[in-house]
Order: sequence, then structure tokens, then C-alpha cells
Amino acid sequence: MSDTNPNNVSIDELSVNTIRLLSVDMVQQANSGHPGLPLGAAPMAYVLWSRFLRFNPQDIHWPNRDRFILSAGHGSALLYSLLHLYGYDLSLDDLKQFRQVGSKTPGHPESHITPGVEVTTGPLGQGFANGLGMAMSEAHLGAIYNKEGHAPVQDHYTYVLVSDGDLMEGIASEAASLAGHLQLNKMIYLYDDNKISLDGPTSFAYTENPMQRFDAYYWHVQHVQDGNSLDEIENAIRVAQSVKDRPSIIAVRTIIGFGSPLAGTSKSHGSPLGADNVKITKKFYGFDPEQSFQVPAEVYEHLKQPGQKGAELQKQWDA
Repeated sequence: MSDTNPNNVSIDELSVNTIRLLSVDMVQQANSGHPGLPLGAAPMAYVLWSRFLRFNPQDIHWPNRDRFILSAGHGSALLYSLLHLYGYDLSLDDLKQFRQVGSKTPGHPESHITPGVEVTTGPLGQGFANGLGMAMSEAHLGAIYNKEGHAPVQDHYTYVLVSDGDLMEGIASEAASLAGHLQLNKMIYLYDDNKISLDGPTSFAYTENPMQRFDAYYWHVQHVQDGNSLDEIENAIRVAQSVKDRPSIIAVRTIIGFGSPLAGTSKSHGSPLGADNVKITKKFYGFDPEQSFQVPAEVYEHLKQPGQKGAELQKQWDA
């Protein structure tokens, strides 16, 4: 744990950068993994978890918790960083065991291994469809148990972070079509629109406009042009929550590997950045390049608050 704010930046920026660099350190120590997605998508994950997601890390089975699925399961280091920082039973030592046999932090998220992981993901498109199933369950149970004049028994959201690769899959197309048909308004998907795949630019194999497709599926579609703008992301999620007759997808334009020398390239997608590049990346974010797994004390303090709020919401729900 670090006791200082590296550059006297805002607590929001410091928290986002801590998420980024924990993820980078995990991949670097394991000498295997995907650092690019966490570097690019950390801002949207932070906004969602800090300002919207209802969860209680002390009771991961609370029936009315919001669900978060990382459909882009290759970016598992991002999810593990979030779970650790937001108070789940996942220690810093667990993060240091990323991708090791028998650890709580396998290469792709596994629901039966890691507390707080809702769905085992990895095969592209699978988490997209799992989100549909969870949203259908919420709508079904709400229709049965929610009664007028009483606090709702089931009214949680299902949030899913999806990648370019997810949207290329047939299973995602089928699930998206059904979700629009069923008008599942409590499905909100965040699309990590970085236009990079393992092989290079997505334009090598993908020329369609996927958001036009989602419009045809009867989804509410928004675009966030700056994936580092916390306010833009927050505003888009609030608009999505206000939509009552269809699911929502928000295309967030990100830069894969943001802040690293490999930013914007496929080289940051599926391999460690390398020791020298990690140091350069930490300097970019104002962190000590010689230290690993740094978490400023104020970040821990700040990020325990959403879970505390969730615990209070659960108490009200239980009552």
C-alpha cells in the first residue's frame, strides 16, 4: 500500500490509474495475459462500479444485486483489480498469483473460483448471451413478485462489458435480437470500442457498423467519443437507465493500451507490455516505476464506499 497520491490528482483519476496499473502488474508478473483492455476500459469500469453498480461485497449472493459480466473475459485482470479494490474477498496476494495453477485469479474469470465473478467467460459472445439470460430472469421474477404499493423485490440491472470480438459472434447477434424483442430495459451494455484485435485493426476482418445493427435490433444506442471522460460515460449510463422500452448499448471509444508505448496497437492486446514499457507506463500515470502492485491508501478508502452503500441498500431490501 502506498500512502501518497503520486501527482496530487483527483481521487477519481487516481482510482482509475490504480485499476489500470494493478492490471498491468498482474499480467507482467504472470508473463501472460491481456493488458490492453484494462488500460483502455478502466474509466468506464470505474464509473460503473463507483456510481451505479449496486453490490454488497460482504454478501455476494444478495438476490437483488446488480449483475456485472465481463464478456471480454480475456481482460480478466481488470475484473480482479475491481474485485480487490471494491472490497471482495480477493487479496493483493491473490492478484500476484494471476494465471497460476490453483489460484483465485485464473486467466479467464471463473464463477466457481473467484468471489464476485457472476459468470465464467472467455469464449467471445458467451457473456453477452449470459447477460440476456440474467436480464430475462430479473424481468420474470419482477413480474411475479413485485407488487404495486410495495418496494420491488426484483429491480436490478444487468451490466455487461463487451468487446469488438464479442459483437462479431453469432451468439451475440441472436441474443441481441431476442433482448430487443423482449424490450429488456434493464440490460445496459458497455462496448469497448477500440477497433483492435489480436491480429491487428478490426478493419482486417470487420467493416460493418455494429451500432446500426443494434438500432435495427431495437436497442437504444449511444456513443461516447472519449473513453477517458468519466462525465461523458456517467451521463450515457444515466440516459440508458431512463430508457424504459428497450435494452441499451453504449459504444465507448477507447484506446487499447492507453498510456503505454504500445497504445493503439495489437501488441498491447494479448501479451505483457515488457518491463521497460511497464516503467514508462507508470511514469505516464505518475506512479513509481520501480514499485509494483501500488495502491494508495486513499484509493482503498474511496473505493470501499460503494460497497458500504450497497450493504445499506441490502438492509433496506431485507426489511
